[in-house]
Amino acid sequence: MKNNMTKIITTALAVMLMALSWGIRTTAYAETGSELSASMFSERDLTGAYDGEPVTISLTGTGAQADSDLVQVSGSTVTVTGAGTYILSGTLDNGSIIVDAAREDKVQLVLNDVSIRSDGFAAIYVRQADKVFVTLANGTVNTLSSGGFTQIDDSKVDGVIYAKDDLTLNGGGTLQITSPAGHGIVGKDEVTITGGSYAIQAAKHAIAAKDSLAVADGSFTLRAGKDGLHAENDDDDTLGNLYIAGGSFDIQANDDAVHANTVLQIDNGSLALTASEGMEGTRIVINGGSISITAADDGVNAAHKSSAYTPTFTMNGGELTVTVGQGDTDAIDSNGNLVINGGTINVTGNSAFDYDGSATYTGGTIIINGQQVDSIPNQMMGGRGGMMGGGMAGGGMMNGGKGTMSGGMMGGRRW
Repeated sequence: MKNNMTKIITTALAVMLMALSWGIRTTAYAETGSELSASMFSERDLTGAYDGEPVTISLTGTGAQADSDLVQVSGSTVTVTGAGTYILSGTLDNGSIIVDAAREDKVQLVLNDVSIRSDGFAAIYVRQADKVFVTLANGTVNTLSSGGFTQIDDSKVDGVIYAKDDLTLNGGGTLQITSPAGHGIVGKDEVTITGGSYAIQAAKHAIAAKDSLAVADGSFTLRAGKDGLHAENDDDDTLGNLYIAGGSFDIQANDDAVHANTVLQIDNGSLALTASEGMEGTRIVINGGSISITAADDGVNAAHKSSAYTPTFTMNGGELTVTVGQGDTDAIDSNGNLVINGGTINVTGNSAFDYDGSATYTGGTIIINGQQVDSIPNQMMGGRGGMMGGGMAGGGMMNGGKGTMSGGMMGGRRW
């Protein structure tokens, strides 16, 4: 009986601790909305270091020379077939580097002043591996380009760098990518970037990932016919996340500068975004950094892209400056909720905020067309509803400004 009682008490305590832990996590999540963290970056992601004796691959224009049986050369196609570190240098005219290793293999490609042009396929194609690291050697300038994409298997390759498995880009060099017929960098799993300088011109997305796109650091100049940074998973609504922990970004895009179907979280960094829409995702969280958006349409759009979350924009810190064009445009548009806990939001445009759910304002600074306000206005269709001076027609704002209000609804309809 004593043993049974001890087990009962122990089990009850465990359940209470689990409930307490869950409650703390849920409360923190509800307050900040933060989903993603620096745990997305491994030590090898961050350092770019490698162990063991690397294999040297010398690109010779129309072919290559290598000192390992793990490298197969067929004309201007160079295939890496096993785990290890491979240091590439030289020029490859109308050729490709292909990684086709075992599913458990980790492969590191060190680009050391490399120039690869492929007229009809990807410059670097990861067909199979556990993970591939593309490391930009310090102080080097590397150029990759693809003129088009003639398929060699069933992968539907459409990026200058195209990886079917996890891809990390790191190092201290420069990578220049030109893709007049497709994307710049595509990862069909996770794409992680922790360093380097990137200049990408692409007819479609500059950098695209399926499961997640995570950036720890780096300098990015992106010019895209579609999105600058893009994360989307059509098979799993909990994936398709985009996390920025740092870095410097100059993005001009014809569609979204930064797009994530599920969670888009920015913890730090400097972002200058010019696009049709600056940022789009289902759950958008800004914890820090300096973000400047010039948008022809909405500046920030928390939309119904994933069924895993309620569309929500959360601002906990940092600086967000948004300028939007004329017409039916909103600086910050949420198909669900707005939560502002801190930071500075500076808006220029006809409509500062448009939300369909609730708005919570507990801290931070809001400036609308040069005037600081103490509440979150709600506006519909770019022209009605107490935009100027921070109020709402019909007295929809709470006295004192900070608190929670629901969707600007007066008598069951939006004012």
